[in-house]
Amino acid sequence: MDFRKIEPLLFRIPVGLGSRFRVFLYRLLGMKTGHRNRFEAGRVRRAHQVQIGSNNAFSKGFQLWPLDRAYAGTRIRIGNKNYFNRNLMLDACGYIEIGNENMFGPDVYITDSNHSVSMGVPPAAQPMQAGKVIIGNGCWIGAKAVILKDVELGDYCVVAAGAVVTKSFPSGSVIGGVPARLIKTISAS
Repeated sequence: MDFRKIEPLLFRIPVGLGSRFRVFLYRLLGMKTGHRNRFEAGRVRRAHQVQIGSNNAFSKGFQLWPLDRAYAGTRIRIGNKNYFNRNLMLDACGYIEIGNENMFGPDVYITDSNHSVSMGVPPAAQPMQAGKVIIGNGCWIGAKAVILKDVELGDYCVVAAGAVVTKSFPSGSVIGGVPARLIKTISAS
């Protein structure tokens, strides 16, 4: 018997079974999710505030993190056919929406809120300034990119690795830097 042929199965089966169990558990906790989603090891808080389409893949270390407060609506909405590499963090006090067929590199952080600041009051005692983040379809978000409050990215944007996105960009934008700026615009092919 050639063990090189069955080796991939030996590693995929436990991950696949774990993923199916997580999907089942998240649905029990109220997450609205489509079909054929893969959830490797990660965490979801307030699952009933998360809505996910079909055919999405979440690699190890993901965190879907709605505000830990009672809320009847959706704080995180994800479309179909997205790939999220390891250690993704979606930190939603207001609303984060991600379209379809996007790719996210490892260690991407997306937040829709800021801490308020003032002299004499520690940050943890300050109220959060909640907003929203909207990412269109067909975007590619590079490794270790950070997307901050009130950013909207149009369809087919590319965010360079390590970029810190502090403002919105239209469809076809290639952006990078700290803070991120427009590098070029992709033309239709």
